[in-house]
Amino acid sequence: QVQLVESGGGLVQAGGSLSLSCTISGMIATRDHLIVMGWYRQASGKQRELVARTTRGGDTDYADSVKGRFSISTVNAMTTVYLQMNSLKPEDTAVYYCNAQYYSGTSHVDSWGRGTQVTVSS
Repeated sequence: QVQLVESGGGLVQAGGSLSLSCTISGMIATRDHLIVMGWYRQASGKQRELVARTTRGGDTDYADSVKGRFSISTVNAMTTVYLQMNSLKPEDTAVYYCNAQYYSGTSHVDSWGRGTQVTVSS
């Protein structure tokens, strides 16, 4: 069973930094092929939104609100994805979710972690 496990959330003062990590496990190399790894967030009372994502081809996308402050990276054939968050603002407070998109055979799968809370105090 494929699982995503996040870590690294917490409480930080405005202007500080946090690093999130997410590791995907349970994939079968001969069947499952990662295509996108990313981070989304959902603040209280708001819809979930894209923070950053990266593709197997190396393309990256960032939300305008985090450009220049956040950086996404992967290791181990994209099975671990990091989100380095610098110059954090109170408006970055949210639950951050890891997302993996992959093909399992010919089926496209969209998988989510349980989320990790990031709280930025002013």
